[in-house]
Amino acid sequence: MPILVKVGLIHSQFETIHPFEDGNGPIGRLLVLLSLVEAAVLSQPLLYLSSYFMKHRKEYYDRLQTVRDQGDWESWLKFFLRAILHSSQHAAGVAVQIVQQRETHRLTIAQEMGTNAACGLLLLEELYPHPIMSVEQVAKITKKNPNDAKKLIAMFQRLGVLKEITGRARGQYFAFDPYLNLFTDKTADSRDEQSSTPPEQITEAAGIDPS
Repeated sequence: MPILVKVGLIHSQFETIHPFEDGNGPIGRLLVLLSLVEAAVLSQPLLYLSSYFMKHRKEYYDRLQTVRDQGDWESWLKFFLRAILHSSQHAAGVAVQIVQQRETHRLTIAQEMGTNAACGLLLLEELYPHPIMSVEQVAKITKKNPNDAKKLIAMFQRLGVLKEITGRARGQYFAFDPYLNLFTDKTADSRDEQSSTPPEQITEAAGIDPS
């Protein structure tokens, strides 16, 4: 059985069991990602299925219910595979944007920060795995004193790389705003509402021979 079909069956069955009073949906979606990681289809749990399921909330619940009421597995699996395909395409698009953004920021830092460019590039690389940082964390990464770390952060703020998110004078945290915005952008999601996925792409995504 193709792994995506198997995972679609697992998700439906898990949602039907309802072992928890709350949080069943998120755990069921997490189970999809963990199953794909365990099967070595994904190296990291990078698919965000919740966005598609919640955008098509009514159909999501209707398809699950028709499985329970009528045994209509085919309609549910087609919907599930569309969700996988859409989420995969969106994740790939975000990955391309990250690479492009990274190169743009590297060039800007090299051109605009002068003698601070080396520390700036070092901080930029650390922002990808840790996109929210304090002054103390920046100081530790760049091996600067807190005052110099604040100056470096101020430069990043002027360049539009960092944004203060606490609104406090002390104990401030700064977010890598342009990077985080890539994960909250709804543009890619809106395209899915305007067009349906061809059946051959659905079957191809599942590893099924269309013939």
